[in-house]
Amino acid sequence: METLLADETTDVGPPWPTKIAVLLREDLLPWQELNVTAFLASAVAAAVPELIGRPYEDGDGTRYLAMIRQPVLVLTGPAEVLARARTRSLERGLPTSVFTADLFTTGGDTENRAAVRAVRGADLDLVGIAVHGPKNVVDKVTKGARMHP
Repeated sequence: METLLADETTDVGPPWPTKIAVLLREDLLPWQELNVTAFLASAVAAAVPELIGRPYEDGDGTRYLAMIRQPVLVLTGPAEVLARARTRSLERGLPTSVFTADLFTTGGDTENRAAVRAVRGADLDLVGIAVHGPKNVVDKVTKGARMHP
């Protein structure tokens, strides 16, 4: 019989009570979609550390980094859907991360934060947002988006 570590007994498995959604603007290039998704998912993980599972280990004993322990839903939609989702998410107090078009041209974290700070929230040129929260609330926030192809 396999021995579980103490915190493995409390892992929440399917169905998860919460949802992580990344919403991408529909006109991005493939490399941009991947880049934005990675950055936004990392922001959710940093803000909600209990979403991170335990490290992995293969049969040889080689250890690997822990990952988010529930699926990340990737959606797409036009700019208006992203702007509406950002507003809804903030109104509901959900952990929210944003990625703007300006961030494709900056050189690092300090410049990224300055680029976002320079623009009023309603005027951000969003290319992606990520939210985490109860499933039904995230569904309402992302209403109008569709599953990424």
